[in-house]
Formats: sequence, C-alpha cells, structure tokens
Amino acid sequence: MPVPTLCFLKDINEIAACRVCVVEVKGIERLVTACNNTVHEGMEVFTNTARVREARKTNVELILSQHHTNCPTCIRSGNCTLQKIANDLNLVTDRYKTEYAPVNWTQTFPLFKDAGKCIKCMRCVQICDKIQGLGIWDVEKTGSRTNVDVSYSREIKMSDCALCGQCITHCPTAALQERDDVSRIFEMSGDLNNPDKITVVQIAPAVRAAWGEEFGLSREYATDKRLVAALRRMGFDYIFDTNFSADLTIMEEGTEFLERLAHRDEHKWPMFTSCCPGWVRFLKSQYPDMVDNLSTAKSPQQMFGAVAKTYFAKKLGVSPENITCISVMPCLAKKQEADLRPCTQAAPRTWIMC
Repeated sequence: MPVPTLCFLKDINEIAACRVCVVEVKGIERLVTACNNTVHEGMEVFTNTARVREARKTNVELILSQHHTNCPTCIRSGNCTLQKIANDLNLVTDRYKTEYAPVNWTQTFPLFKDAGKCIKCMRCVQICDKIQGLGIWDVEKTGSRTNVDVSYSREIKMSDCALCGQCITHCPTAALQERDDVSRIFEMSGDLNNPDKITVVQIAPAVRAAWGEEFGLSREYATDKRLVAALRRMGFDYIFDTNFSADLTIMEEGTEFLERLAHRDEHKWPMFTSCCPGWVRFLKSQYPDMVDNLSTAKSPQQMFGAVAKTYFAKKLGVSPENITCISVMPCLAKKQEADLRPCTQAAPRTWIMC
C-alpha cells in the first residue's frame, strides 16, 4: 500500500512534521516515520496494519482540528493532498474541537496566505530557503501556538519575495495561493457588455498551450482556436497572443543594446534582459549593484498594454480610456507588475491569472 505524505519533499523537506507517513517495523516497538528513516537489508515494514491506520487517522484528525475545512469554497478542493488523505482514511466525524487561526493578510499583494489552512508542514520554509534562497518564510512561536509566517515578523510587502510561486506550488493545502483576480473581471462585466468600451485580452503562450488541462480536455480538442472562440463568447472584442509583444520586446532590447554599444563608456556591462518580472524583482532585491545592467525595455505583457493603448487605439479611432486591457498569464509576479506599472496613467490594466 502506498505510504501517504503531507510534508515530505525529497531532498528538501524530510522532517516528519505531519506524522502521516508512520509505518510499523518488525522489532521496533514504536511507530516509525517513513520519510526520514532509511530502509536496510532484512527490514520488515508493515504499511497498512490496524495500528498504523489508527495512528494516521488520529494524526490527520488533529491536523484538521486546526484547519479551516470549508472545502467547497477552497480553491484547492478536489486537488488537495490533505483532503485526499482524509477521504482515504474515511474521516467522517470530528472527534476534536476545531480551532483555526483567523485570516490576517493584506489583500493588495498577489501572494495570499490563509493561516487557518496552514498545517505547519514547513514545505514553504524549505523550498524558499533551499531553492529560491530568499528565506521569506519562518516558524514563529512554540507548541500548539506554532505558526508559519513571514520571517523576522515582517509584512509580506516589506519582504524580498520575488513572487516566484514556488511556495504556492509546493503547499499541500491552500494555505498559500495566488490572489484571485477573476472577480475583478466579473466586476467589469459592464465593460464586456458596453458597446462604447473596447475589451482587449492577451494570452500567454503557456496558457494557450495548456488551458485545456483545467477542464480535462485533450490536447487535440483544446486548440487555440477554441480558446479564442470561448473568449469571444465571453464578450471580449479582440484576442491577441503575447508572442506578438514578445517579438516587440526582442526588437526593443536589441535596439537598446546597439545604442548602449555605441556609447559603451556610458553604461555598465554586460546588459541583462528578462521577460520575467519575478527574475527582475529577485535581481533588484538581491543584487542592487547590477540594476544598471538591466535593460529598460518593458516585459511583453507591459509592452502589449502600451501598444494597445497607443497604436491600437489610434488604429481603431478610439480614446485609450475606452480600451480595457486584460492579461491571462501563468505567472504570479505579473500580477504585481500590472499593479505597479499600469499601461498608461489614463486607464490602468485589469488582469487575471490562469
């Protein structure tokens, strides 16, 4: 029988914090955690005895007693490791008093933390320390009051978070998630139905290639043409591929490079470029001495917005204020980029994340 795990990440987080992977080993009286114990020759391991099942059940029930279990409203419902393990263990009653931490988090940052769903698995702590190297998350307090929060008691907005999204990807519950901007699109439904408003949407290549996975569609069926047709049915007037502005970015960066090369004594070398705002955030916070090496060109997302508000508005013969530009992107950092660097001062961008 497969051994369930919640906190385990190979070579990254092997601390047996959740105690869900306990097994019975012949010759050892106590139960043993499978994630941080080595198998050796002759060892007899039992993964599905009555004692093991009862221990796992108790451990998961204790975790759930401090977990907000309103699953129907959870973004990870149906794709939650904790939910799956609880279902596999046939947990149908609450034997322990439920008491979870209240949500106390800013609504203006793209990364959102729900303390009531945190199971203290430490995955986010380890993935940020060992992979991204930023140390954004840490453990605070002790005992039953133990909590995972932003290190050094900082607000997340004051940290060096690069918005890489690794902590969200590796969180087994929805304690960490991206800010949901879909409601902003529905709030602007007046724009979608207003004949005086031009709604323009740009789709990232990654979204175009993988959008069908969310709906369980085959690759053959989930074509870019069907995606465009769906967006048209929603009410969007114009649909563009961000590939277009990626080409513009290359031309802009190439032009800037030639200009710098012509005046090489006035610039720092080498010149760095990146279409990833997360990488740019990382460099600015960790290597501020290299900021002058960065290209000044906008990212493809921002460049498309600028073109939509200038060239495209002129081509359509409409005012830039009457164009609403939306991005569908697979990147957390682009939310922050759109918030901090709107296309124009006249009409900031509204955007969603896929």
